[in-house]
Amino acid sequence: MRGVFRLALGSALVAGLTFGCAPRLMATGDPVYTPKIEQTNVVTSDGARLPLRIWAAPDAKAILIGVHGFNDYSNAFDMPGRWFIEHGISVYAYDQRGFGQAPGRGLWAGDTRMADDLDAVVGLVRAQHPNVPVYLLGESMGGGVAMRAFASPNPPKVDGVILAAPAVWGWRSMNAFYEVVLWTSAHMLPEMTVTGRGLDIRPSDNIEMLRALGRDPLVIKGTQVGTIYGLVNLMDAAAAAAPRIDVPVLLLYGAHDQIVPELPVADAYAAMKGAHVPVTAACYANGYHMLMRDLEREVVWKDVAAWIADPDAPLASGAGDLRPCAALAAAK
Repeated sequence: MRGVFRLALGSALVAGLTFGCAPRLMATGDPVYTPKIEQTNVVTSDGARLPLRIWAAPDAKAILIGVHGFNDYSNAFDMPGRWFIEHGISVYAYDQRGFGQAPGRGLWAGDTRMADDLDAVVGLVRAQHPNVPVYLLGESMGGGVAMRAFASPNPPKVDGVILAAPAVWGWRSMNAFYEVVLWTSAHMLPEMTVTGRGLDIRPSDNIEMLRALGRDPLVIKGTQVGTIYGLVNLMDAAAAAAPRIDVPVLLLYGAHDQIVPELPVADAYAAMKGAHVPVTAACYANGYHMLMRDLEREVVWKDVAAWIADPDAPLASGAGDLRPCAALAAAK
């Protein structure tokens, strides 16, 4: 994520004397339909069809709703989904607007629309499984969407939230130079596309998985600057929503995360604690940004399953010792 901002720097210089235009949002409809699950899609209130994947455990004792990260899609939860099935937990995951096979690929839908979609999915899953506890599992941008949803007039009715390296690096915590450059680029060349090629950024130590993502045509490889601008707005709204979460939270972060800086994550953690949100933080000494798919991913999965079973119990992995993540430890 930080690397994308670096690639936007040149565009601001090129655009210096160009007339500006506002970043383009995806067109969405009015809420005229009743949301429903229709075979392998979630049909939203404006009629959009969001592809849905389900890893269903027989007699599930809990359900996770997976909210994927930036430029990714619902298949991000295939690895953990197959493991959770074996441990009595079902996983539902959908392609968010602008990503995967959902409408508006490559465009930004706006954080309000994305939060509304999440609330609709939660309501539909609740209706299908009225007696089973439901948890959100938000990865990176998906964690930001999950947090932002709690600032909505109708926040999602869930039993808990798992935030894996949540995207909370918004305007308030961004370097001022990045802020100026991104705003300028987004308003002068919003459709310019940037990639992460050539940057020395390692999102995971699972090289085989990263290569598979590179071959996957549904994973977006080039991003419009206007979409990055929308992402930062979401991250800012997510950080502001942290103290409004009113259910238990499991916050997961890797000490080697090079995508989302540790300090804004620590600030969100402190904001939740200050608002008396029941939050458990975990720092994985060998973890990277893609904790749910890193080489030591099963350690993380086990912590998630154990936390669902007893959110007050210490994490068996020892990740509750935050010392490898200095900013998180300081916020404890």
